[in-house]
Amino acid sequence: MNKVRSSLLIFLLFSGITWLSSCSSVYLPNVPATPMFNNKGEGYIAAHVNPKGNLSGNLGVAFTDHLAVIGNGSYLNYTSTNNDFKQYLYEGGLGYYTLVGKSKRSVLEFYGGYGVGATTDVDKRASTTGSDPVETRDLDFNKIFIQANFSSTKKNKINLFGKKRTLNYGTAIRLSRIKMDRFELNGVSSPLEENIYIEPVFFTRLELNKGFQIQYTNGWNIGLMDNQYLKPGNAVFILGLIYNFGRK
Repeated sequence: MNKVRSSLLIFLLFSGITWLSSCSSVYLPNVPATPMFNNKGEGYIAAHVNPKGNLSGNLGVAFTDHLAVIGNGSYLNYTSTNNDFKQYLYEGGLGYYTLVGKSKRSVLEFYGGYGVGATTDVDKRASTTGSDPVETRDLDFNKIFIQANFSSTKKNKINLFGKKRTLNYGTAIRLSRIKMDRFELNGVSSPLEENIYIEPVFFTRLELNKGFQIQYTNGWNIGLMDNQYLKPGNAVFILGLIYNFGRK
C-alpha cells in the first residue's frame, strides 16, 4: 500500500510540474467521455470544471447491450497578465462496451468520433497602460479520434463520512488527429498545421449517492509531429460530477 501511495504521489508531482511548465499550444485537450456502461438503456451525464474555468461536459446512452453513443463539449475563456486563451470544442462518437473479468466488475469500451472547435490565443506583455497584445493566433480546427476506456470497481467498499462507498478507477487513451481548417497569425492567413496526439487520461470516481459520483481526472497529451503552433503542452486536471441512470 505504501508503495502504491508513493507511486501515486510521484505521478501527481510529475503531472503538476508538467502543467506548470507547459509550453504554449493552440490546442487544449478536453475531458473524454468515460461512461463505463453496464447494460442497455443506461445513461450517463458528466460535468467538469477546474480553477482556470475550463468547463467540460459529457453525455452518453447505451442503446443496445453492447453499442453506445457519446457526446462531449468543452469551453475555456481564461485571461491572465501574459496570455488570453479561449477555446470551444464539440464532438460526438459511436462505440462498443462490454463487461470483463469473472466478477464482471471491470468495463472495457471503444469509441470513435469526430469533432470541431476554435481557438483564440493571445500573448501579451506588460505596458504602462496595462497589457498589450504581442501575438494573436486564431484558428478553426476539426478532430477525428479513437478511444479505449477501461475501468474497474474496487471489490470492497471504503468507509467514508459514515457510509460504505464504491470506488472506481480507470483510464482512457485517445489517439486524436487535429487539423486546422483556418489559421490567422495577427490577422494574416498563415500555413495550416496538423498533428496526431496520444492523450492518456486517468480518473478516480467515488460514490456520493445512488447514481452520483465525484470524479478526479488528470492527463496530458503527446504530439507525434513537430509543429510551431499545433503542438503538445496543455494538460488536463479537473474535478467533475458524474450521474449514471438506468443501470441494472
